[in-house]
Amino acid sequence: MSDFEPTVIESMPKWHEFMRPVLKVLSDGRTRTRRELIADVLDEEAIPEDQRAILLASGQPSAENRIGWAMSDLTRATAVAKPERGRFTITDVGRELLATNAGNITKNVLRAIPAYNDYEPRRQNVSVSNSVEGRVNEDSELDPTEQIESGIELLRADVATDLLKRLQERHPDFFEEAVVKLLLAMGYGGAENRGRRIGGTGDGGVDGVIDQDALGLDQIYIQAKRYAAESTVGREAIQSFVGALAGRGATRGVFITTSRFSTQALDYARAIPTRVILIDGKQLTDLMIRHAVGVQVAKTYTVVEVDEDFFE
Repeated sequence: MSDFEPTVIESMPKWHEFMRPVLKVLSDGRTRTRRELIADVLDEEAIPEDQRAILLASGQPSAENRIGWAMSDLTRATAVAKPERGRFTITDVGRELLATNAGNITKNVLRAIPAYNDYEPRRQNVSVSNSVEGRVNEDSELDPTEQIESGIELLRADVATDLLKRLQERHPDFFEEAVVKLLLAMGYGGAENRGRRIGGTGDGGVDGVIDQDALGLDQIYIQAKRYAAESTVGREAIQSFVGALAGRGATRGVFITTSRFSTQALDYARAIPTRVILIDGKQLTDLMIRHAVGVQVAKTYTVVEVDEDFFE
């Protein structure tokens, strides 16, 4: 969901921990827009900038998403009312919740309110397998959006692991063909997909080439090394590839491996004038999934929300 340090994410209040702050902000009796309410809650809780900057995969700020779900549950419990579209105010039910709950307000607290129970979907009426029911937890500290994105990330990680294992098991020729297909899928080689594998005996230290123009005047050369996951590509291998590029009069290349690069190899690639991009096993599988190379769509899920314009 984010590239931020786990401690930064974990220290952010969970979605249900925002319910009391929402009511506290609204307890002054003012009616606020959604944007105003979220901003005031962030300030009320003194959420630091590093937490406000955390984004979900969808691009929405995680803290704002959590506050949104807190607002949604409070509205269902009639603790918060919407006197008009996009505006929120506290109700007598909300004031009572504040007065009788000194700590966090949880879903269990809301379940004591009949209106919330009438609104909340009955789980027993939804047919789900035990495995799915075990993963989707209505009492999770993650809000529903985060649970969905977390599940997607787990599935992608499983696919990435399987992809890497299969690539490592196949013949080196297959791997060389696969990386050429990947670069073409990424848009290199132009509309005519001018790319080919040239690996084999006498390949001169390169395994593939992408022609960026019809005459092949602008070329990107590829080195593809199918290594075990625990192996490390060292500086020597990158130096050898750079030498092969120089022998062809080339200034750009892509070195792709199923394993990883040593620190010395990464530092060397950054320091030399020749433009060499290093792609390790993790980056490789991420790119294959993103550009649908070696994978196919198994299922598609659609998340819907109420169309406010429909009810205007």
